[in-house]
Amino acid sequence: MTAYGKATAEPEGKTITVEVHSLNSKQLDINTRLPQLYREKELEIRAEINRVLERGKIDFTISFDSEGDSSAGSVNKVLAGKYFEEITALAAELNCPVGDDLLVSILRFPDVLKTEREDLGEEEWAKVKSAVEAALVKANEFRAGEGLLLEKDMIMRIGIILDLLAQVEPYEKARIQTLRERFERNRTEFVGNRPGMDKFDDNRFEQEIFWYLEKLDITEEKIRLRKHCDYFIDTLKSADSNGRKLGFITQEIGREVNTLGSKASDAEIQKIVVQMKDELEKIKEQLMNIL
Repeated sequence: MTAYGKATAEPEGKTITVEVHSLNSKQLDINTRLPQLYREKELEIRAEINRVLERGKIDFTISFDSEGDSSAGSVNKVLAGKYFEEITALAAELNCPVGDDLLVSILRFPDVLKTEREDLGEEEWAKVKSAVEAALVKANEFRAGEGLLLEKDMIMRIGIILDLLAQVEPYEKARIQTLRERFERNRTEFVGNRPGMDKFDDNRFEQEIFWYLEKLDITEEKIRLRKHCDYFIDTLKSADSNGRKLGFITQEIGREVNTLGSKASDAEIQKIVVQMKDELEKIKEQLMNIL
């Protein structure tokens, strides 16, 4: 589920900006970009992200602007002079001219320019931590808003499935009558074309028809399908994180729909079943975004 949250803090001499970007993912994948000053708090920040957002591909960034110099720097003159002497001596020996930018290049050498490490004060971290929490709350609220839209869409599609199920009933009654007529017609043709079939057992034939029609009966599937759909909506409206549970319920819904189609023996019912499957697949796609 996508999300975005942003918050700021203003400790002395700085403006801190905290941003959280989230994309859908089955697992929690956190990528942090932190200034060196806050690196020591990375584990604490990750724990808070895990607690609030639970899942997703998370990009978390802290940046800051300073009103003045945020750190003091110094040049190691002895080391820089040593580099300069060695380089100029080597240039003279090789008869190679030394460029005007030699000093600038030397300043990039390791340990020539040192920046004093700034310590993170408790007061500053308290303000930054509050900004982190506020950004995560906003990201979660963003998710909740998107979740309401997904909930509305899935409830609508479950309603469509139930409406389609109601459309099965007229075809179901006609289907049973059609099957009985087909059996009677086939029996008449079979007995009429074979001598010695005058002792045909009509009672046994009726029992066989009853057994066959009972095997094709879809009453139980219809009842279970309705119950699964009701359970899906009840679970969807629950305050808990039920994305995985909803996935299991859709599997049960799909099982009943498939059985309905396999027992149908009717083209019109099978068309309705195809429409049910289409709506169910759209629900499954949406569930990929649900925690």
